[in-house]
Amino acid sequence: MSLPLGRLEPVDLASYWTHEALGFTPWLAKEENLELLASTLGLEFELLGVEVFVGPYRADIVALDTVSNAKVIIENQLETTNHDHLGKTLVYAAGLGAGIVIWIARSFTENHRLALDFLNEAAAPTLRYYGVEVQLWRIGNSAPAPLFKVVSSPNEYSESVKETSGNLTPTQQLYLEYWNEFQEYCLREGASFNPTKAQPQHWYELAIGKTNCRLTLSAFSGRSQLGVEIRLSGAGAKSMFDVLNEDRLEVEARTGPLDWRKPQLKNDCRIVKMRSGVNISDRSAWPEQFRWLKHEAELFDEVFRPRIKSLPPLAALSNPEASDELEDDSIADE
Repeated sequence: MSLPLGRLEPVDLASYWTHEALGFTPWLAKEENLELLASTLGLEFELLGVEVFVGPYRADIVALDTVSNAKVIIENQLETTNHDHLGKTLVYAAGLGAGIVIWIARSFTENHRLALDFLNEAAAPTLRYYGVEVQLWRIGNSAPAPLFKVVSSPNEYSESVKETSGNLTPTQQLYLEYWNEFQEYCLREGASFNPTKAQPQHWYELAIGKTNCRLTLSAFSGRSQLGVEIRLSGAGAKSMFDVLNEDRLEVEARTGPLDWRKPQLKNDCRIVKMRSGVNISDRSAWPEQFRWLKHEAELFDEVFRPRIKSLPPLAALSNPEASDELEDDSIADE
């Protein structure tokens, strides 16, 4: 006996968001909604500002892609696309030095979709454009659920060709093929993290919720090693490391023993797990190596992401007095 199924019904955007600037933009700027958009695009965002001035104009949302450190412009439009908003995206991208532009609208005209495709071909990999339609759906009397539908996006193959058009060494070519295969493996098997574009290098970076923090995988051809690590960089790296180190016993109860590296003369800190005795030149061994990398990456993401996202802002970490002031303010607010 089959259970009854409901039917998806479209919901008019105006019935939920009566005003673009006062309704939709504040909704999208909330962490859980920005994460929904980012995951749809295979990216990860950290909010920088809302209604950010660019000369006499204001960009709806400005964020940072924590994978590439590229500035992100999000332009919202709760109607069919028009030339005015297309022009705004170009002005904002130029004014703020953005590397990623996301234009969200109720629907895209064919001409505007073609314009974004053209911009992606012409500007890759310096500037990436996404056209995204926003929809609301419900089943019966359920609450409306948002859906982001990508109608235009960068061609990663074209980007890779432009970026790697120079001659690669045999080792670089091996790394590029290795991480391309790993990305496809994660997409095929399903991963809790967003796989990123492969590069001809021995490391593969994933975002983990905050600027200057990376979840980095590595495959060393010469050393016969695989690795997974949390890499902290910048002025607040050692302070972030110290905060995470306070949970060391609890963390290692989940991950097993880790190598906690806090160098004296450098700002970069690392929390590392290595596996030796692997041969990445042996393609027949790749599936087993990919299973280990994926499992460890998912485990590190699960263990470290909530801790990293709860770290104080970078300014507070870099200035102990600022951290005390921040704590006092939060107590006062309570």
